[in-house]
Amino acid sequence: MGKFTYEGGQKVEIEDRALTHVQLVITAKLRRGEPFPFTWREDVSIGGGRTTVWIHPGSNLVFKYGSRTPPVNRAWIDALAFTANSPSGLYMVPEPAEGTRLEQDLEPASK
Repeated sequence: MGKFTYEGGQKVEIEDRALTHVQLVITAKLRRGEPFPFTWREDVSIGGGRTTVWIHPGSNLVFKYGSRTPPVNRAWIDALAFTANSPSGLYMVPEPAEGTRLEQDLEPASK
């Protein structure tokens, strides 16, 4: 289990595989100088609810991992990046099957 820490205060435990993908999306956006909100659900054991932090190039972020770096699923990075580029900002989405195209998921269902 990994841990994401924001500005030395807000912390959330995220499974290593998911945290790897979140880190890739966050660092890509920060390299481009693009600030955005990041929201996660809190565990019921600490009261539940959601926490949102504003990620910007000056943010102090720590990504701490419990194991080796897992393989990367490009489709998951694309799905997370899509949320990060939306008005609501980055939030966790389920991992899509490897090779899934984001456009397929966004097309309206045929009648």
